[in-house]
Amino acid sequence: MFVLEEKIWFWLLLVIPVIIVLFLIFIFWQNRTRKKFASSNLLKHLAPNRSRSKPVIKLILVLLAMASLVVALVNPKMGTKLKTVKREGVDIVFAIDVSKSMDAEDIAPSRIEKSKQLVSQILSNLGSDRVGIIAYAGGAYPQLPITTDYSAARMFLQALNTDMISSQGTAIGDAIELATTYYDDEQQTNRVLFIISDGEDHEGNVEEITEQASEMGIRIFTIGVGSEKGGPIPIKRNGVVQNYKKDNQGETVITKLNPQTLKEIADAAKGSYIQGNVTTEVVDKVTEELQNIEKTEFEAKQFADFKSHFQLFLGIALALLFLDIFVLERSTAWLRKLNLFNERKKKGAKDASK
Repeated sequence: MFVLEEKIWFWLLLVIPVIIVLFLIFIFWQNRTRKKFASSNLLKHLAPNRSRSKPVIKLILVLLAMASLVVALVNPKMGTKLKTVKREGVDIVFAIDVSKSMDAEDIAPSRIEKSKQLVSQILSNLGSDRVGIIAYAGGAYPQLPITTDYSAARMFLQALNTDMISSQGTAIGDAIELATTYYDDEQQTNRVLFIISDGEDHEGNVEEITEQASEMGIRIFTIGVGSEKGGPIPIKRNGVVQNYKKDNQGETVITKLNPQTLKEIADAAKGSYIQGNVTTEVVDKVTEELQNIEKTEFEAKQFADFKSHFQLFLGIALALLFLDIFVLERSTAWLRKLNLFNERKKKGAKDASK
């Protein structure tokens, strides 16, 4: 398994196409200037050892050296072995509402972005728990199965948006039902489901599904995102608000937080409702609730003994730069003697034709 420690250095690779463009401009200028100075036949006599390929070779060597240096700065690491470790924790699934009402900006920066911030902060405070992610709107769809890889969890979390599910609605029941399939029946871990939503326009028989989840040992905590005062649902294009959603009468739709639904779901599954407006308060409440849940031992496979491999790429870069020193821009005598392109025969044929 590879890990790239400092990915930000990859931006330096953008310098390479700039150098290529500048090189092509220089070659064009150089050729035009030479033609003004003398004819091509005269230039061959004035500079018989000039090579057209050597400057290109030197450029390639320098660019390859730069690319190798960039990779060395990124510091690639490789896990040398996969081992199974014993860990203690809780299996946690985050079900995140991605319906269009989550675009409302009654809570900064928006309900969906606030939800992602909350989950990200919760992940930062977890220890050895396993996590999974579900996205739901008019239906529920798995995003990340139960894992201990928090980096992957953050990556999938940032990819969530309100355009990813075409069917609209708030199918909390579907999200709970899907969550029941996430947990490992062989390892009887304690199970927690966090539902992050505005609770508006929920669909389906939530009560029955919630009871089934509770019977399976799943505790459900709900986090309400938004305000009861509500706000309009923006219609955006390329991140810019173009308009606001309107109903059949042409009136602007105002979406409001519905905490009552979320409280009922949490109460039915031995959990609790958490107001999600203040991030620190949410994280503190979640941490407190998780501390009161007994940890269960489970097995987790992970790569160990990560070793840096920047030395290899640094060595390649230095070798290429060292080689560049010995590549001269004029043609090499021993290469001329090899006559790789039959230049002597061509010259002899021309002389014979005269």
